[in-house]
Amino acid sequence: MAQAPLRWLILFGKATTALLAGIALLALLFFLAGWIGSSIPRNGQTPEVADGITIMLETNGTHTGIVMPLVTPEKDWRETFPSAMIHPHGRIPTHVAVGWGEREVFLDVPTWGDLKASTALRIATTGGEPIMRVSHYVRPAPSETHRPVTISREAYARMVEAIEASLPPAKAPREILRGTNPADAYYHALGNYTLAYTCNNWVGDMLAEAGIQMGWWTPFAGGVMKWIAVPEAGAGR
Repeated sequence: MAQAPLRWLILFGKATTALLAGIALLALLFFLAGWIGSSIPRNGQTPEVADGITIMLETNGTHTGIVMPLVTPEKDWRETFPSAMIHPHGRIPTHVAVGWGEREVFLDVPTWGDLKASTALRIATTGGEPIMRVSHYVRPAPSETHRPVTISREAYARMVEAIEASLPPAKAPREILRGTNPADAYYHALGNYTLAYTCNNWVGDMLAEAGIQMGWWTPFAGGVMKWIAVPEAGAGR
């Protein structure tokens, strides 16, 4: 009789081991698929443009975003993001950076150490509601984490249109009045955040709209960043 509990314990241990091994295998396959998908190019080589608009691709190692001039003949972002007109420290922004991501993560998870297992499981299984995070910069300098690329004005206009298509109509309320970073602003956005379509997929799609060579499926920050060269040391602002 004493052997029965032991047998069930052994079976439970084997089942748990098999489950963990299966999860690890799925994670490995996901990362492998992300590496392969982000390495297959869409669009030809990014054209060199002498007279155009310089944007930047930024990253914090996990998320990516697109840094753009605040005002150009093609777009005045103050019309879309009212937060760009507020200058609490007397510094008028010259650029905005936009990133699309999962609502709860952007609003309630200041660091990855604060991410709840329940939140991660929900995103993995059912996805989440997206929002737009907008940062405000004053003359951002090129660096390894802020990589510039110059595109034509026509290409920039296409990218602007694609970004605006990810936002509700202008007459709808957009701004969310709190978030993990008080220096940033957060706005309602359209779409559905899933493991198959992440914040970095969105950035890759926006850049591809501008004709920038980009991978077909870019769920990870590295899969987006690798398509834009690191600026040479001493590059101008």
